Amino acid sequence: MTLIEAINSASGKLTAAGISNARRDAEVLLCHALGRDRAWLLAHIREALDEGPREVFERTVERRARREPLQYITGKQEFWGLDFLVTPEVLIPRPETELIIEAALHRLQERNKPLGIIDLCTGSGCIAVSLATELPQARLIATDRSAKALAVARENACRHGVSDRIRFLEGDLFEPLKRFDRSGQADIIVSNPPYIASGDREKLQPEVRDFEPALALFAGPDGTELHRPIIETAHAFLTSGGALIMEMGIGQARALEQAIRETRVYDAPDVLTDLAGIERVVVAVKK
Repeated sequence: MTLIEAINSASGKLTAAGISNARRDAEVLLCHALGRDRAWLLAHIREALDEGPREVFERTVERRARREPLQYITGKQEFWGLDFLVTPEVLIPRPETELIIEAALHRLQERNKPLGIIDLCTGSGCIAVSLATELPQARLIATDRSAKALAVARENACRHGVSDRIRFLEGDLFEPLKRFDRSGQADIIVSNPPYIASGDREKLQPEVRDFEPALALFAGPDGTELHRPIIETAHAFLTSGGALIMEMGIGQARALEQAIRETRVYDAPDVLTDLAGIERVVVAVKK
């Protein structure tokens, strides 16, 4: 069997399993099995597929046909131009979450002093690590309820050479920070908390519903159950003029804007839309 024949066969299996972009996934899995990139694959597409890589490839195709996410099979996902380790213990980083990075950098673009950043629900650490690579003067604290997720985040920080500037703490939202005197020290607080309503579980794609960690997906009946305590508490950890930047789900903007106004400690919030025009990130600046 040649490489092109293997791709065609796998693409057919994945298409039959209901997977869109089946051919792309087949190519990615074959590159993974071979330890090569796509440019090499295309240059050698008529060559024979050796038995060892073929066995690996066929096993990974079967996993993908069962709707396991491609990223968990290959163990990686690109985010903000960086290669991140991902495992089933963490949410797979999405392109729309990069809007948090953009918003944070916009807020901090004129600051030359040392910066303090808090990342809540850090998961894979993609937000904290990306900000650390962009802001060498920053010191970060990242929290998560999952010890296994924090292990992945620490590995990602090591991969990108920023582990000396990020402190990872296990616990729920701000709870780990209350063991230290962190009041009024953060210039930015960022978070991509769980925001899917529990009743929407069956609407999700199998890759999300059946494989990604529920702890990182589901917030409660209305999906904003974690945003609200973050809004209510964040101002105590922010400097004057510091910003809270959070990702949110579709249709949640108005409720979160109202929750921010009700605290009376933030300026009028800004809502940012992603490339699809969906309201995705809310920014609240402490008065």
